Order: sequence, then structure tokens, then C-alpha cells
Amino acid sequence: MEKLIYLVPLMGVIGLIYTLIKFQWVSKQDAGTDRMKEISTYIAEGAMAFLKAEWKVLGYFVVIVAILLAVMAQANPLSHWSIAVAFIIGAVLSALAGFIGMKAATKANVRTAQAARTSLSRALNVSFTGGAVMGVGVAGLAVLGLGGLYIVLKHFFAPEAAINSEEMVRTIEILTGFSLGAESIALFARVGGGIYTKAADVGADLVGKVEAGIPEDDPRNPATIADNVGDNVGDVAGMGADLFGSYVATVLATIVLGQQTEILGDDSLGGFSPVILPMLIAGVGILFSIIATLFVRISDRAGINTHTVQKALNMGNWGSMILTAFAAFGLVYWLLPEDMVLRGVIFTKWGVMGAIGVGLLVGALMSI
Repeated sequence: MEKLIYLVPLMGVIGLIYTLIKFQWVSKQDAGTDRMKEISTYIAEGAMAFLKAEWKVLGYFVVIVAILLAVMAQANPLSHWSIAVAFIIGAVLSALAGFIGMKAATKANVRTAQAARTSLSRALNVSFTGGAVMGVGVAGLAVLGLGGLYIVLKHFFAPEAAINSEEMVRTIEILTGFSLGAESIALFARVGGGIYTKAADVGADLVGKVEAGIPEDDPRNPATIADNVGDNVGDVAGMGADLFGSYVATVLATIVLGQQTEILGDDSLGGFSPVILPMLIAGVGILFSIIATLFVRISDRAGINTHTVQKALNMGNWGSMILTAFAAFGLVYWLLPEDMVLRGVIFTKWGVMGAIGVGLLVGALMSI
């Protein structure tokens, strides 16, 4: 049973393999006319130029904060200088999540436009696959990073320690550095990309309406390229980093609570089930999200209306929710003991199932 934790990074790797396969599929689709390819190349180059400039500045920030974390950790007996390493890893993976999303978007944009010239079903397939690259890629990086780092840290700092020992407290403390790094990059990527997006949007509008007298999105408007670059770096790259940071923080918060949970009775994982369970559920969620992407399909003869597309997307949402719910309930029933205590409050595994069910339901309703 102790080997279950090794499934977590494995499921993250599976998610990244899926991401690579789908990215290659999107790249092989028809990119349209020479003019379409030319414009899409300008947008891709502009987005990459912005990311390089942003990463250069953020690199200095990450190094400075990592040094400060390492120094301050020496004054905390329950921490360690390696929290700085975890911080850097989180920052790098957060930036990588944004990069994956941006590359997928710049590839899928023009190919979706070309596919839309043939059929609605093909356009949906290309655009949704491009989005799935970022979605599954973000989750894969998060699960791989959290699971892999947890295994390494526990091996070095708490190989034989109990769940409530100081060694485990130190292990989780170091792991929080991973989340801090992810959230730091997410903040700057989201805000920086958003500022660029709005500045480009206002510039394109002013040039078109005030100076040149042409529509904002006219290809003759030089700011149109900058506007589209802004959409990619702000709404895609920034969102990718933001999703990564939020996903990591959510899972890690549950791990922190799990480490403080006292087991009443027998535990198949030696008291570690409340810590390992969140990572297993996240990993299983990747697998069933991949399966649910197969549900997002519409007929080639479908009419051009938003209801048809939304219905197909809802099938994917509800499919992943139902599959993940069954898997999560099974893991909770199998791994968690009947009764647990957190800060003096007794709760059961059935309450945990209820909380998971409410979270899945609310998430599904918000996405409709």
C-alpha cells in the first residue's frame, strides 16, 4: 500500500504524454492560406518575445526570493534551506505551464479558423484539442511536481517518521515552497499579461478610430497584431500559470490539513492516507479528464448554432465529473479510516465524500 504514492507522478507523466500527442496532432492540421500563416507567425513571434522579456525579469525575482527563503529557513527549526529549491521548481513549472498553453493556442488559433471554413465539427475538434493541451498539461505538471517532490522530500527528511512527527511537519513545510513559487509566477504572468492585453486593445482602438479611421480588427491596423498577441499572453499564458498555481495550492492545502489529521483506528497507509489521498484524486482526475475529452463531439451535419457546441462541451464536463466522482468516492472508501479528528473535531470518511461531491457539482454547474 505504501507504494501507492508512486502512482501520483506516474499519472502526471501520462497527462504530459497525452499533452504531447495532442499538441503534435494540432500542429499537423492545415494552417490555411499563406496570408493566414503569415499573420499567425507574427502573433506567435510576438507572444514569444513578450514571454522572453517577462521571464528575464521574473528570473531575477525568483533568484532573490529563493535566497531570502533559504536564509530565513535557517532560523526556523521546522524548515530547511531546500524550501528555496522547491520554490524555484514551482516557479519554473508555473512558467512552463503558461508556455505550453501559449504554444498550443498560437498553433490552434489559425488552424481553428481554417477548420471553420470546412465544418463546425472540425473547428470544435481543433479548438477543443488545443484547449485540452493546456488543461491536461497544467494538471500533469502539477501532479508530477507535487507527487515527485513529496516522494523526494519524504525520502530525505522523513523516511521512517510518523505522520504527526516534526520530520513530516518539516517535509510539508518545504513542500509549501513549491506552491509559493507557482503562485508568484502566476501573479506576475496574469497581471503582466493583462496589462499588456489592455494596453494593446486600447492602442488598436485608438489607432483605428482616431487616427486611421479603420476598424479595430482590420489587418491594415498595425496594432491588431499586438492586440492578438495580448490575447495569447494574457488570456492563455497568464491563465495557464494561474491555473497551475491555483491547482497546486488547492491540493497542497488539503495535504497540510491531512498531515494534521489524527487517525482513529487502523489506516492501511500507516496514518498517511489523508496526505496521499488528495494527490491520488488529482492524478485520477487527469485520467478521467482525458477519457471525457472523447465525449466532446458533434456531427458533421450539425447546424451552426451555439447550443450544439455547448451541449457537446457539457457532455465532457459532466462525463469527467461523474467518472471522477466514482473514482474519488472509491478511493476515499478504500483508503480512509471510518473516523478521524482534526483540531478536536471528529469527522468520518462519509463527510469527506460529501465535500468532494459538493465541490464537483458546483464546479460542473459553474462551467455550464
